[in-house]
Amino acid sequence: MSKKKSVLLRINPELWDDLNAWAKDELRSLNGQIEYILREAVRQRKKKRRKDEDE
Repeated sequence: MSKKKSVLLRINPELWDDLNAWAKDELRSLNGQIEYILREAVRQRKKKRRKDEDE
């Protein structure tokens, strides 16, 4: 299993509350939710870049 990198993240309390509520709705930890959001954003960006390159 690959090791994960640790990152210090500073966010405002309102965003933390929103992300935490979202994570609970999806039965994830806050850390897991943030990782999921980032992974999906990167996936969508790569998909868009591939589409732009094909045009």
